Amino acid sequence: MKKTKEETKKEDVKKAKRAEPKGAAKIVKAVKAVVKAVKEKKETKPKVMAKAKAKAKVKAAPKKKEVAPKAEVKPAPVHVVPPIKVEVKPALEPVKPEPVKPEAVKPEPAKPAAPKVEIKPAPVAVPVPEPAKPAMPAVKKEPVKIVAKFPMILKDLAAKINAKPNDIIVRLMRLKVMATINQAVDIEVANLISADFGFEFEKPLTQEQEILKAFEVEDKTKLVPRGPVVTLMGHVDHGKTSLLDAIRKSSLADKESGGITQHIGAYVVKVGKGNVTFLDTPGHEAFTAMRARGAKATDIVILVVAADDGVMPQTKEAIDHARAAEVPIVVALNKIDKPEANPDRVKKQLNEIGLMPEDWGGKTVMIGVSAKTGKGIEELLEMLLLEAEMLELKADPTGNTKGVVIEGKISKGGGPIATVLVQKGTLRPGDIVVAGLHYGKVRAMINDLGHRLNEAPPSKPVEILGLAGLPEAGDIFFTVPDERTARELVEKRRQEAKAAQMQPVKRITLEELSQQVKEGKAKELKVIVKADVQGSVEALEQSLKGLGTSDIKLDVIHSGAGSINDSDVMLAAASNAIIIGFHVEYTPEGEDAARLEKVDVRLYRIIYEAINDVKNAMEGMLDPTITEVFVGRADVRQVFKVTKAGTIAGCFVAKGKITRNAGCRLWRDKDKVYEGKIASVKRFKDDVKEVAEGFECGIALSNFDDLKAGDVIEVFELKRTARKL
Repeated sequence: MKKTKEETKKEDVKKAKRAEPKGAAKIVKAVKAVVKAVKEKKETKPKVMAKAKAKAKVKAAPKKKEVAPKAEVKPAPVHVVPPIKVEVKPALEPVKPEPVKPEAVKPEPAKPAAPKVEIKPAPVAVPVPEPAKPAMPAVKKEPVKIVAKFPMILKDLAAKINAKPNDIIVRLMRLKVMATINQAVDIEVANLISADFGFEFEKPLTQEQEILKAFEVEDKTKLVPRGPVVTLMGHVDHGKTSLLDAIRKSSLADKESGGITQHIGAYVVKVGKGNVTFLDTPGHEAFTAMRARGAKATDIVILVVAADDGVMPQTKEAIDHARAAEVPIVVALNKIDKPEANPDRVKKQLNEIGLMPEDWGGKTVMIGVSAKTGKGIEELLEMLLLEAEMLELKADPTGNTKGVVIEGKISKGGGPIATVLVQKGTLRPGDIVVAGLHYGKVRAMINDLGHRLNEAPPSKPVEILGLAGLPEAGDIFFTVPDERTARELVEKRRQEAKAAQMQPVKRITLEELSQQVKEGKAKELKVIVKADVQGSVEALEQSLKGLGTSDIKLDVIHSGAGSINDSDVMLAAASNAIIIGFHVEYTPEGEDAARLEKVDVRLYRIIYEAINDVKNAMEGMLDPTITEVFVGRADVRQVFKVTKAGTIAGCFVAKGKITRNAGCRLWRDKDKVYEGKIASVKRFKDDVKEVAEGFECGIALSNFDDLKAGDVIEVFELKRTARKL
């Protein structure tokens, strides 16, 4: 039985359907639906494709439905920052491999809002604090401190800071310091280099520093009240010593030259409940350093101002020193008994400086006193005690003794004598004392009245005998347990002082010095200073050094307390220096040596005379100031050629006068043609020295013949004026 064409077609279709995969029929169906949707223009092709595929895949793989709850759980971790990264991955994975991970596509339509929630916290979350991390290196690390002895070899320095020697040499070259690997460097240079590598050097504590550090530790249970140390400061002749004399009720002022204190004195006065130590500083303007030292040793400053004179330069200096030492100031307006006294004017001047009186609403105590009549002194002492009580001054009298050297002098019978002020502990005869470059056992202690003492508690000034040499004013003294320790400390100090002196010394011969003076390169005046006490030496030395300028240098090559001896004269002769003595005399050997060597030695009783003489000597070494002075002007009317005399200019003196051998300039059409000297001046046929204004004359210039009518000859003189410092 033959099959019809229709039956055959049906069988072919059935066979084709059997051969097709089950999923493929559905995909074909989906494709047809897409084509239909495109034709109807209801949806875009990609969206329909996605929907169709999603439906087909979900039906084809029904077991994968467990993925949906996992996707639904994920919105909860959105509130926590870390899960953000995990949620982004499923959104990206389905886009790339479409057929490989079909199950991951479903979360996309299920969570359209999830990506929006994830995007917002992303910029705010963790990246904000991360940029703050670069600020950490600023607080990174402090330099590592290394304790080492100096000077140090450059090679050892490199090893300590873990650097290469060549790197250090390069850095030194940048600092304009040429050094080799075996050259020594000091601690300042080492710290400059080591700072770049994160290191800092410190010197080890010396034996002296360890001893002084022990004084800083105080046992508060052993502290007891002590008397105040009061310093009198003020201008010259404002009555400081007279006021102290009135307080002490003694004739101290009669002992001083001209009533002016020449060096620091320390005196104890019983006032009310206890003792008060007074330091009388010199009123000379030159003794600035001594006033400053007095302020450091003192607790209260009495600023003495004359009511009839007012505030003077040294008054301002005294105020500055007291303020720098942070010491309270009590003002004593002295000489109020004089008819011309005007305390209100002085108060106004002090108020302008910054000291406002209490009765004007300020904090500075100002009391009018009279050293002659005694008026106001009791009130001044009461205010002094009140200030001392407010300061609550205390010290430990049981510990080791420490204090300051106020003055030093050499006595004929007792040798070196040091006036010291005890600040801590109690000083007794037999104690081993170190002061400056000297040490010794205290043989005796004498107070300001000349009485011997067995002990000196805090705030007590005494003169001590027994030191091997003369300490400098302002040196710190302290006691040590034994003489061996004292000797070691002093030896180290002397070595350091010697090394310090050796470094800056510049040796030069007299020939080289004179040659430099001729060439104008350098000018130097060398001086040796000798005085009766060390305080005067220091003050005079400072005053002389202040006279130096850039043009001329003043070098104090040696200074000391005591008479002028042959050693001083020989040093002056070798150094071409002059010797200045203040309140001292020659030794017999020194006088003979000075006469033999022809050394210039000047002796003075007043400090201002010494300063003025040195100032005049320095002014004589300065080059004079040369100024040009106009003399006259002549107009050239006609030029004559003379066989033997050369070219002569017939001139009319328009202004001033024309002088022979004077300096001159030749001007032609406002241009300077010649500058030199006038060789000769003629009046008719005679040679003359000068021709006055309004007359005619003949002028010949030195080594110049190019003269023309209409030229102008200007005559001038060079005037030399001595320069002043």
